Amino acid sequence: MPSTFRPAGKPDVLTRAGAAAGTSAEPRRPSTYTWTVSTLSVVVPATDGPTTLRRAVAAIGNAQLPPEELIVVDRPRGLGPAAARNRGSQQARGEILVFVDADVEVHEDVFVRIRSVFDRDPDLAAVFGSYDDDPDVPGVVSAFRNLLHHHVHQQGAGVATTFWAGLGAIRRDVFEELGGFDEVRFSQPSVEDIELGSRLHASGRRVLLDPEIQGTHLKTWNLATMTKTDLLRRGVPWLRLMLEKRAGTGALNLGWRHRLSAAASVVLVVALIRRSHRWVLSTLALLLLVDRSFYGLLLRRRGLRLLVAGVPLHVIHRLTSVAAVPIALVAHAAETWKTRRVEP
Repeated sequence: MPSTFRPAGKPDVLTRAGAAAGTSAEPRRPSTYTWTVSTLSVVVPATDGPTTLRRAVAAIGNAQLPPEELIVVDRPRGLGPAAARNRGSQQARGEILVFVDADVEVHEDVFVRIRSVFDRDPDLAAVFGSYDDDPDVPGVVSAFRNLLHHHVHQQGAGVATTFWAGLGAIRRDVFEELGGFDEVRFSQPSVEDIELGSRLHASGRRVLLDPEIQGTHLKTWNLATMTKTDLLRRGVPWLRLMLEKRAGTGALNLGWRHRLSAAASVVLVVALIRRSHRWVLSTLALLLLVDRSFYGLLLRRRGLRLLVAGVPLHVIHRLTSVAAVPIALVAHAAETWKTRRVEP
């Protein structure tokens, strides 16, 4: 099956040719792979002018068994990722849509793994992967935040009730049947992929988190962007979605371990304010025990410096999650009251 890249047909969708993507016309086929899987269309939202786009596109083109189609949506500028992915998907011809963020450099075997997982399981609706444990960005906060995301997805392997569009694939007919991403509600980067995952789960479709499907995250974080994203772009919208759907709290970073760690973080702050050294030491010990696998990852990948910085950064992350709860409850109550007033 030749690797072909066709014009997208609309000026708002840019499809890069095979040569520009750094791949030959004929995809490489490992001898261990039987060619029976559906075709792939990769959609990359890039309407915010990301500086990492060239690296992301080059990695896609250089991968084993590269996609039959690569669609990069880079205009109109300012279009949200939900709308950009929808627009790219409307132009796609592949049977499997693969969403790759413009700041993700996919591993060489990504498309072999995606093809294989759908090949093995014809009833599978979607699959998503994980960032790797070697983020190519400078700074302590960037390393911490990207490794945290990696750790959460590595721990959540298996059947999932959510979806992730940073590096995720879905059957095109299922995506179209569900209406794609909710670009009206999520006009800016938020939890549009999680919301789609909730609809996948509600419709009885099966989603898999395969942590071996990996890419390197190229995003740079600082404390302000991390806190803002965790609170306003992720935490509050996610909790509001849970309240609306009345969803459970066991998925990914909403499990019991994370709730216990959040509670311990609150106790730690109170103990620090009250200068209760015994409680400070006790809660720190509890945090280190509960999240020992994550702290071990920080130590292995970046050494003692990141471990020492990672503990307070993790506490800030947990406190942001706690702060999202009352904001989400108030917003949900206000929306419910408003809706009831409008109803006859």
